[in-house]
Amino acid sequence: MTCRDDDCGCGDDEEFQKHLEEEPDPQLDPAKSPGIGSDIEALEDIEVSREDVTIGEADPAELAAADTEPVADDGTASLLADLGSGDPVDRRRAALALKEETTTDAVVAGLAQAATRDDDADVRQFAVEALTAHGGGASADAGSGAAADADADADERAAAVAVTLLDDDDPWVRAEAVVALDNIDREAHESDIAAALEDDHHAVRRNAAVSLFKLRGEEMEERLLALSRDDSERVREWAAHMLGGVDSADARGRLRDLTDDPATVVRQTAERALEAEPDRFRRQFGALENDARLLPGEDRLNRMPDL
Repeated sequence: MTCRDDDCGCGDDEEFQKHLEEEPDPQLDPAKSPGIGSDIEALEDIEVSREDVTIGEADPAELAAADTEPVADDGTASLLADLGSGDPVDRRRAALALKEETTTDAVVAGLAQAATRDDDADVRQFAVEALTAHGGGASADAGSGAAADADADADERAAAVAVTLLDDDDPWVRAEAVVALDNIDREAHESDIAAALEDDHHAVRRNAAVSLFKLRGEEMEERLLALSRDDSERVREWAAHMLGGVDSADARGRLRDLTDDPATVVRQTAERALEAEPDRFRRQFGALENDARLLPGEDRLNRMPDL
């Protein structure tokens, strides 16, 4: 799942560049945002975007809902029972823990029901993430026979659930649904993912753009140019990042314009993108591959889509 914290584990630009040399695929990079590395000299230089900040209250149990250690030794049957319990925190934890269980009809059915029917948005988001783990990419290692059939069925079930969740009331559930379709088979669901570019929430648009760039590469140029003018600085940031993989005068010109963007994170991302070698960037990003890796961006412990 996804995190609202765009901080990176790398301490400075030199360390970050060293990491890129060791792990060149940005989908495996610990950086949570392509705009990492902004130089902050004073408090007034720090920009806070309200679109990614949620102010509210949460008790310790809710904050620990993504920690599955308390149920690490519980069996599948116990986790499925918790998934239908009255406590939202228990349901969230059970959904995530079921991600690691053996794929069975009961697990797939339980997660599918939670993803589409639970009244807690976090449970729905966690459940579709877990369900995808039992589908997307699993069948490639299943060989043939009953195991392969089970994984193929999980794939179909997960994809159907994800398509349904593209209309969920909660934007973070919709954003996770885009990630699910990307992981399962972005090519087969290209039209569903493309439709998500019109979503009214920045996280959904961003996830859809990243998925489509991995699939289409430079063919995304016109759409990325449009997204570079999005109202959301997060969308502009990622559009600038991906324009680094487009070798054209229009893309380079737009990136130069974005170095004057009002948002620091967009300006810094554009500057980095101008230094990129487009062909190498696309290979590293995954635009020339059809793999099922997680999208670049965040982790499952918080509420932002995995892009």
